[in-house]
Amino acid sequence: MTHTQPRIILLFSGKRKSGKDYVADLIQHRLTAEVCCILRLSAPLKQQYAQDHGLDYEELLGCGQYKERHRAEMIRWGEMRRQQDSGFFCRLAVQHAEKPVWIVSDCRRKSDVQWFRQEFPDRCVCVRVEASEQTRSQRGWRFTTGVDDAESECGLDEGLQFDWILQNDGEHELLEKQLEELLSSLTQT
Repeated sequence: MTHTQPRIILLFSGKRKSGKDYVADLIQHRLTAEVCCILRLSAPLKQQYAQDHGLDYEELLGCGQYKERHRAEMIRWGEMRRQQDSGFFCRLAVQHAEKPVWIVSDCRRKSDVQWFRQEFPDRCVCVRVEASEQTRSQRGWRFTTGVDDAESECGLDEGLQFDWILQNDGEHELLEKQLEELLSSLTQT
């Protein structure tokens, strides 16, 4: 691996359309790209899946119908890869990370969190981004069997103690206050 050791790793989780990427982008903007990088476990998964199945990688990275058409099968394929090696996508995601602060914007399973905690003890902060079903629906979410009831969406719903839970229901001032508190806590570690 060619990554540098991070000072802190923010492990983000949350349901689809909860705003994980949006919140990660806000934090990176505040900390600056010189200090903070966003890592996505789904990026190496999508890249390998696209390559193996002759699909458009860039389209799989987006949030449109192309990705949604392939989501359920991509989830099954990813689970198969994780059964063979639970840290496979985590290792690929951190391979070239060089900033002191890492944000992993899409932790979805206990094995993701366990891998980071094992590889980087005392550097991980678990952050859950939550939004109501009504808010998520307004952002385009619709329950999809085989997706929203799969481990990729439900794996961290129970059994994990989060260090921070951020409410992201569109109340800008509340989110700003929560981010300020979270970022302030990081400077104390």
